[in-house]
Amino acid sequence: MDPLDSEDTQDFIVPQRKARERPDPFSSLVRVEVAGMSHVGKVRQRNEDSFFVSRFGRFFEALQTNLPSDAVLHRSEEVGYGMVVADGMGGTVGGAEASRLAIASLINLVLHTPDWILRTEEDPFAEEVLRRAAERFELVNRRMAEEALETPGLSGFGTTMTMACSVGKDLFVAHVGDSRAYLLSRGRLRQLTHDHTLAQALVDDKLISRNEAVTHRLRHVLTQAIGDTGHDIIPEVQQTTVEHDDVLLLCSDGLTELVDYKTIGELLGSGAEAQTICQHLVDRALIAGGHDNITVVVARYQFP
Repeated sequence: MDPLDSEDTQDFIVPQRKARERPDPFSSLVRVEVAGMSHVGKVRQRNEDSFFVSRFGRFFEALQTNLPSDAVLHRSEEVGYGMVVADGMGGTVGGAEASRLAIASLINLVLHTPDWILRTEEDPFAEEVLRRAAERFELVNRRMAEEALETPGLSGFGTTMTMACSVGKDLFVAHVGDSRAYLLSRGRLRQLTHDHTLAQALVDDKLISRNEAVTHRLRHVLTQAIGDTGHDIIPEVQQTTVEHDDVLLLCSDGLTELVDYKTIGELLGSGAEAQTICQHLVDRALIAGGHDNITVVVARYQFP
Protein backbone atom coordinates (compact mmCIF):
# COMPACT_ATOMS: atom_id res chain seq x y z
CA MET A 1 0.00 0.00 0.00
CA ASP A 2 1.25 3.43 -0.87
CA PRO A 3 1.82 5.36 2.41
CA LEU A 4 0.32 8.41 0.72
CA ASP A 5 -3.02 6.56 0.66
CA SER A 6 -3.18 6.59 4.47
CA GLU A 7 -6.49 7.79 5.92
CA ASP A 8 -4.51 10.25 8.01
CA THR A 9 -3.14 12.17 5.02
CA GLN A 10 -4.71 14.60 2.59
CA ASP A 11 -3.54 16.22 -0.61
CA PHE A 12 -2.91 19.94 -0.40
CA ILE A 13 -0.89 22.42 -2.42
CA VAL A 14 2.64 23.04 -1.16
CA PRO A 15 3.56 26.74 -1.50
CA GLN A 16 6.25 27.24 -4.13
CA ARG A 17 9.57 28.64 -2.92
CA LYS A 18 12.72 29.66 -4.69
CA ALA A 19 15.28 26.86 -4.80
CA ARG A 20 17.95 29.00 -3.10
CA GLU A 21 15.66 30.29 -0.34
CA ARG A 22 16.58 29.01 3.12
CA PRO A 23 13.79 28.49 5.67
CA ASP A 24 13.96 30.62 8.78
CA PRO A 25 14.52 28.22 11.74
CA PHE A 26 12.21 30.24 13.98
CA SER A 27 10.47 27.42 15.85
CA SER A 28 13.76 26.04 17.21
CA LEU A 29 14.57 29.45 18.72
CA VAL A 30 11.36 29.54 20.79
CA ARG A 31 11.95 28.50 24.40
CA VAL A 32 9.03 26.82 26.13
CA GLU A 33 9.24 26.15 29.85
CA VAL A 34 6.60 23.52 30.50
CA ALA A 35 5.57 21.42 33.50
CA GLY A 36 2.67 19.22 34.56
CA MET A 37 1.28 17.89 37.82
CA SER A 38 -1.58 15.61 38.85
CA HIS A 39 -2.96 14.99 42.34
CA VAL A 40 -5.64 12.55 43.50
CA GLY A 41 -7.17 15.21 45.77
CA LYS A 42 -8.54 14.74 49.28
CA VAL A 43 -11.69 12.72 48.61
CA ARG A 44 -11.24 10.36 45.65
CA GLN A 45 -9.60 6.98 46.20
CA ARG A 46 -7.83 6.94 42.82
CA ASN A 47 -6.67 9.39 40.22
CA GLU A 48 -8.72 9.21 37.01
CA ASP A 49 -6.84 12.15 35.43
CA SER A 50 -3.94 11.69 33.02
CA PHE A 51 -1.62 14.15 31.29
CA PHE A 52 1.22 14.09 28.78
CA VAL A 53 3.77 16.71 27.73
CA SER A 54 6.07 16.31 24.73
CA ARG A 55 8.67 18.07 22.65
CA PHE A 56 8.84 16.93 19.03
CA GLY A 57 10.68 17.95 15.91
CA ARG A 58 12.96 17.15 13.00
CA PHE A 59 16.49 18.07 12.13
CA PHE A 60 18.75 18.19 9.10
CA GLU A 61 22.48 17.95 9.67
CA ALA A 62 25.35 18.03 7.18
CA LEU A 63 27.87 15.24 7.82
CA GLN A 64 30.22 15.65 4.85
CA THR A 65 30.31 18.00 1.85
CA ASN A 66 32.69 19.87 -0.41
CA LEU A 67 30.28 22.79 -0.73
CA PRO A 68 31.46 26.11 0.68
CA SER A 69 30.35 26.83 4.24
CA ASP A 70 27.99 29.61 3.16
CA ALA A 71 26.22 27.40 0.62
CA VAL A 72 24.35 25.16 3.06
CA LEU A 73 23.47 25.19 6.74
CA HIS A 74 25.47 22.83 8.91
CA ARG A 75 22.35 22.01 10.95
CA SER A 76 18.71 23.06 10.78
CA GLU A 77 15.99 22.12 13.27
CA GLU A 78 12.22 22.54 13.64
CA VAL A 79 10.62 22.09 17.07
CA GLY A 80 7.10 21.87 18.46
CA TYR A 81 5.46 21.18 21.83
CA GLY A 82 2.43 19.04 22.60
CA MET A 83 0.36 18.89 25.80
CA VAL A 84 -2.80 16.98 26.65
CA VAL A 85 -5.01 16.55 29.73
CA ALA A 86 -7.73 13.90 30.07
CA ASP A 87 -10.20 13.48 32.92
CA GLY A 88 -11.79 10.04 33.22
CA MET A 89 -15.52 10.31 33.73
CA GLY A 90 -16.15 10.18 37.46
CA GLY A 91 -18.58 7.53 38.63
CA THR A 92 -18.14 5.36 35.55
CA VAL A 93 -16.32 2.06 35.38
CA GLY A 94 -12.76 2.41 34.14
CA GLY A 95 -12.41 6.21 34.34
CA ALA A 96 -8.67 5.95 34.99
CA GLU A 97 -8.26 3.46 32.15
CA ALA A 98 -10.28 5.73 29.85
CA SER A 99 -8.02 8.77 30.31
CA ARG A 100 -4.86 6.69 29.93
CA LEU A 101 -6.09 4.87 26.83
CA ALA A 102 -7.31 8.07 25.17
CA ILE A 103 -3.91 9.77 25.48
CA ALA A 104 -1.97 6.64 24.49
CA SER A 105 -4.18 6.17 21.42
CA LEU A 106 -3.71 9.82 20.42
CA ILE A 107 0.08 9.50 20.70
CA ASN A 108 0.08 6.33 18.59
CA LEU A 109 -1.93 8.06 15.86
CA VAL A 110 0.62 10.88 15.77
CA LEU A 111 3.53 8.45 15.61
CA HIS A 112 1.93 6.59 12.69
CA THR A 113 1.57 9.79 10.65
CA PRO A 114 4.24 9.69 7.91
CA ASP A 115 4.49 13.46 7.40
CA TRP A 116 4.74 15.72 10.42
CA ILE A 117 3.91 19.38 9.83
CA LEU A 118 6.37 21.66 11.60
CA ARG A 119 5.99 24.80 9.52
CA THR A 120 2.53 26.34 9.81
CA GLU A 121 2.98 29.88 8.47
CA GLU A 122 1.09 29.02 5.27
CA ASP A 123 -2.69 28.52 5.47
CA PRO A 124 -2.81 25.04 3.88
CA PHE A 125 -0.49 23.66 6.56
CA ALA A 126 -2.36 25.24 9.47
CA GLU A 127 -5.69 24.00 8.09
CA GLU A 128 -4.26 20.51 7.77
CA VAL A 129 -3.11 20.51 11.40
CA LEU A 130 -6.65 21.40 12.51
CA ARG A 131 -8.16 18.74 10.25
CA ARG A 132 -5.85 16.07 11.59
CA ALA A 133 -6.52 17.06 15.19
CA ALA A 134 -10.28 16.66 14.75
CA GLU A 135 -9.84 13.40 12.87
CA ARG A 136 -7.55 11.96 15.54
CA PHE A 137 -10.03 12.76 18.29
CA GLU A 138 -12.73 10.95 16.31
CA LEU A 139 -10.43 7.94 15.77
CA VAL A 140 -9.61 7.84 19.48
CA ASN A 141 -13.33 7.85 20.22
CA ARG A 142 -13.83 4.84 17.95
CA ARG A 143 -10.85 3.05 19.48
CA MET A 144 -12.31 3.53 22.95
CA ALA A 145 -15.69 2.14 21.87
CA GLU A 146 -13.94 -0.90 20.39
CA GLU A 147 -11.96 -1.44 23.59
CA ALA A 148 -15.18 -1.36 25.64
CA LEU A 149 -16.61 -4.13 23.46
CA GLU A 150 -13.47 -6.25 23.77
CA THR A 151 -12.76 -5.80 27.49
CA PRO A 152 -15.21 -6.91 30.19
CA GLY A 153 -15.89 -4.23 32.79
CA LEU A 154 -15.18 -1.22 30.57
CA SER A 155 -18.70 -0.69 29.26
CA GLY A 156 -19.62 2.97 29.52
CA PHE A 157 -16.13 4.23 30.28
CA GLY A 158 -15.21 7.67 28.98
CA THR A 159 -13.05 10.75 29.35
CA THR A 160 -12.64 14.38 28.48
CA MET A 161 -9.57 15.33 26.43
CA THR A 162 -8.01 18.74 25.85
CA MET A 163 -4.89 19.04 23.71
CA ALA A 164 -2.64 21.96 22.76
CA CYS A 165 0.13 21.88 20.17
CA SER A 166 2.46 24.79 19.40
CA VAL A 167 4.90 25.33 16.54
CA GLY A 168 6.68 28.65 16.75
CA LYS A 169 4.02 31.29 17.47
CA ASP A 170 1.13 29.16 16.21
CA LEU A 171 -0.99 27.39 18.84
CA PHE A 172 -3.54 24.71 17.97
CA VAL A 173 -6.14 23.50 20.47
CA ALA A 174 -8.47 20.49 20.23
CA HIS A 175 -11.05 19.72 22.87
CA VAL A 176 -13.93 17.48 23.96
CA GLY A 177 -15.54 17.68 27.41
CA ASP A 178 -15.05 20.13 30.27
CA SER A 179 -11.31 20.09 30.86
CA ARG A 180 -10.09 23.53 29.83
CA ALA A 181 -7.34 25.49 28.14
CA TYR A 182 -6.51 29.07 29.20
CA LEU A 183 -4.06 31.58 27.75
CA LEU A 184 -2.62 34.50 29.72
CA SER A 185 -1.44 37.11 27.22
CA ARG A 186 -0.45 40.73 27.96
CA GLY A 187 -1.91 40.42 31.44
CA ARG A 188 -5.32 39.20 30.22
CA LEU A 189 -6.58 35.68 30.92
CA ARG A 190 -8.72 34.08 28.22
CA GLN A 191 -10.50 30.73 28.29
CA LEU A 192 -9.80 29.10 24.93
CA THR A 193 -12.12 26.13 25.24
CA HIS A 194 -15.90 25.89 25.49
CA ASP A 195 -17.31 23.46 28.06
CA HIS A 196 -19.37 20.62 26.61
CA THR A 197 -21.83 20.46 29.51
CA LEU A 198 -25.58 20.89 29.91
CA ALA A 199 -25.01 23.94 32.12
CA GLN A 200 -22.92 25.59 29.38
CA ALA A 201 -25.63 24.74 26.84
CA LEU A 202 -28.12 26.62 29.04
CA VAL A 203 -25.74 29.60 29.10
CA ASP A 204 -25.42 29.45 25.31
CA ASP A 205 -29.22 29.49 25.02
CA LYS A 206 -29.34 32.46 27.44
CA LEU A 207 -31.45 30.50 29.91
CA ILE A 208 -29.00 30.99 32.78
CA SER A 209 -26.07 33.35 33.39
CA ARG A 210 -22.39 32.41 33.52
CA ASN A 211 -22.40 33.02 37.26
CA GLU A 212 -25.35 30.66 37.69
CA ALA A 213 -23.57 27.98 35.64
CA VAL A 214 -20.70 27.88 38.16
CA THR A 215 -22.93 26.22 40.77
CA HIS A 216 -25.65 24.75 38.54
CA ARG A 217 -26.60 21.12 39.22
CA LEU A 218 -26.01 20.26 35.53
CA ARG A 219 -22.49 21.70 35.37
CA HIS A 220 -20.89 18.24 35.43
CA VAL A 221 -23.24 16.58 32.94
CA LEU A 222 -21.25 16.25 29.72
CA THR A 223 -22.83 16.71 26.32
CA GLN A 224 -19.73 15.27 24.66
CA ALA A 225 -17.12 12.80 25.88
CA ILE A 226 -14.63 10.41 24.33
CA GLY A 227 -15.31 6.73 24.94
CA ASP A 228 -18.10 4.20 25.06
CA THR A 229 -20.93 6.74 25.03
CA GLY A 230 -22.82 5.45 22.01
CA HIS A 231 -22.48 8.84 20.29
CA ASP A 232 -20.20 10.38 17.70
CA ILE A 233 -18.25 13.46 18.76
CA ILE A 234 -17.66 16.84 17.15
CA PRO A 235 -14.27 18.00 18.49
CA GLU A 236 -13.75 21.71 18.97
CA VAL A 237 -10.58 22.80 17.14
CA GLN A 238 -9.06 26.25 16.83
CA GLN A 239 -5.89 28.11 15.97
CA THR A 240 -4.49 31.13 17.78
CA THR A 241 -1.06 32.66 18.40
CA VAL A 242 1.21 33.03 21.40
CA GLU A 243 3.54 35.92 22.17
CA HIS A 244 6.59 36.52 24.33
CA ASP A 245 5.88 35.76 28.02
CA ASP A 246 2.46 34.23 27.30
CA VAL A 247 1.44 31.43 29.68
CA LEU A 248 -0.74 28.50 28.63
CA LEU A 249 -2.72 26.37 31.09
CA LEU A 250 -4.45 23.03 30.48
CA CYS A 251 -6.41 21.66 33.43
CA SER A 252 -9.12 19.29 34.58
CA ASP A 253 -12.24 20.55 36.32
CA GLY A 254 -10.76 19.55 39.66
CA LEU A 255 -8.96 22.89 39.44
CA THR A 256 -11.61 25.14 37.90
CA GLU A 257 -14.35 23.88 40.21
CA LEU A 258 -12.43 25.18 43.25
CA VAL A 259 -10.07 27.94 42.10
CA ASP A 260 -11.65 31.07 40.68
CA TYR A 261 -10.77 32.83 37.42
CA LYS A 262 -9.05 35.76 39.12
CA THR A 263 -6.78 33.53 41.23
CA ILE A 264 -5.82 31.41 38.23
CA GLY A 265 -4.84 34.56 36.33
CA GLU A 266 -2.79 35.90 39.23
CA LEU A 267 -0.87 32.64 39.62
CA LEU A 268 -0.18 32.33 35.89
CA GLY A 269 1.05 35.94 35.84
CA SER A 270 3.21 35.64 38.95
CA GLY A 271 6.44 35.21 36.98
CA ALA A 272 7.24 31.97 38.82
CA GLU A 273 8.66 28.90 37.09
CA ALA A 274 6.16 26.60 35.39
CA GLN A 275 6.65 23.83 37.95
CA THR A 276 6.11 26.28 40.82
CA ILE A 277 2.91 27.60 39.22
CA CYS A 278 1.63 24.01 38.87
CA GLN A 279 2.28 23.42 42.56
CA HIS A 280 0.55 26.64 43.60
CA LEU A 281 -2.52 25.84 41.47
CA VAL A 282 -2.80 22.34 42.93
CA ASP A 283 -2.27 23.66 46.47
CA ARG A 284 -5.09 26.20 46.05
CA ALA A 285 -7.48 23.48 44.91
CA LEU A 286 -6.50 21.28 47.86
CA ILE A 287 -6.99 24.13 50.33
CA ALA A 288 -10.44 24.72 48.84
CA GLY A 289 -11.42 21.10 49.55
CA GLY A 290 -9.76 18.99 46.84
CA HIS A 291 -12.93 16.98 46.28
CA ASP A 292 -11.84 15.84 42.80
CA ASN A 293 -8.63 14.84 41.04
CA ILE A 294 -6.57 17.89 40.07
CA THR A 295 -4.39 18.03 36.95
CA VAL A 296 -2.58 21.03 35.48
CA VAL A 297 -0.09 21.63 32.67
CA VAL A 298 1.59 25.05 32.43
CA ALA A 299 3.74 26.35 29.54
CA ARG A 300 5.52 29.71 29.37
CA TYR A 301 6.68 30.97 25.95
CA GLN A 302 9.88 32.95 25.39
CA PHE A 303 10.58 34.36 21.92
CA PRO A 304 13.91 35.64 20.54
